[in-house]
Amino acid sequence: MRRYLVVILLIIILVSSATKPAASAKSSCTDTVAEVFRRVSPAVVFISAVSLDPFKVRDRLTISAGSGFIISNNGLVLTNSHLVFGHQTIDVTLDRGQVTEAELVGADPILDLAVLRIPLPPKGFAVATLGDSDKVETGEEVLAIGNPFGLEQTVTVGVISGINRTLAVAPLGQKLPLIQTDAAINPGNSGGPLLNRCGEVIGMNAATLDRAQGIGFSLPINVVKRVLPQLLEKGRVIRPWLGVGGKFIRKQLVEIINIPLADGFLVETIEPESPAEQAGLNEGELPVTIGGMEYFFGGDIIIAINGQPLDNPEDLARLVGSLRVRDKVRLTLYFRGETREVEAQLTERPVLPGDF
Repeated sequence: MRRYLVVILLIIILVSSATKPAASAKSSCTDTVAEVFRRVSPAVVFISAVSLDPFKVRDRLTISAGSGFIISNNGLVLTNSHLVFGHQTIDVTLDRGQVTEAELVGADPILDLAVLRIPLPPKGFAVATLGDSDKVETGEEVLAIGNPFGLEQTVTVGVISGINRTLAVAPLGQKLPLIQTDAAINPGNSGGPLLNRCGEVIGMNAATLDRAQGIGFSLPINVVKRVLPQLLEKGRVIRPWLGVGGKFIRKQLVEIINIPLADGFLVETIEPESPAEQAGLNEGELPVTIGGMEYFFGGDIIIAINGQPLDNPEDLARLVGSLRVRDKVRLTLYFRGETREVEAQLTERPVLPGDF
């Protein structure tokens, strides 16, 4: 009996000791909002950029202002691409009020992500800690730090309202999985960090919806981590390009309009000198609005890629995500009641006018 009690006591001790680190880790995330702000805000910077249009006589200057945050001891700063891409001068104001000129290391307009480098000051930098956005949960409390309307070092508090929100932003159905939050994000917050209660960056604040209140979006920090090496090495994110724009449709629309349709990706526009143009794809020519949604019918419908049917938008996104530059793709097209196949070789996506 005594040996049995000893064994039970040892099991209890082992279980208790095994759970202590987890309890300790959890308790480290109970800092107050004020404590998190005090620790992280020195790594948050104010960014202003100026561009000059030489073809204008008046209003030649465009000034952008927003936020960013320092991620390394050698002066790397993350911010939004729309704040700095295509601008002649970029200034960064540190938490201590010091203003320094920044170098644009790399930018990706699709992710609205840019990396800057600023010179090392005598006292060094405060650096933000990057967290794991795959672990965030709906309802989790978060903080946003930035410079809304030029008001320096402002913190707002809210919760994660949703995860994996998608907004169509790129050709061929490529979408971004965004974090939705009700923490107030206003003009000037762009590029600033979204933090968990541990003070770790889980997202970069990027977008709000017009006419909406309490709906803001952040780019998950794990997405940033995946493309950061390319931005540092190449100055850009390398993506395959077919050169078509449009949207996924279903043939049920035939019941509404008398046009031959099929399930797939409706080609509405084709970029000049793109692989799609060289392969002979047809773009739309008939604008139609159905239920508030605008369509441009009359072009090809891509119903399969490399023999794999496009039955839903998720299949389309998965197939597009698997493609690489210089891949040859076989497109099955539906056009005015008939199908045909063409082959196109994908090139690297160029910088397009809408990226600026």
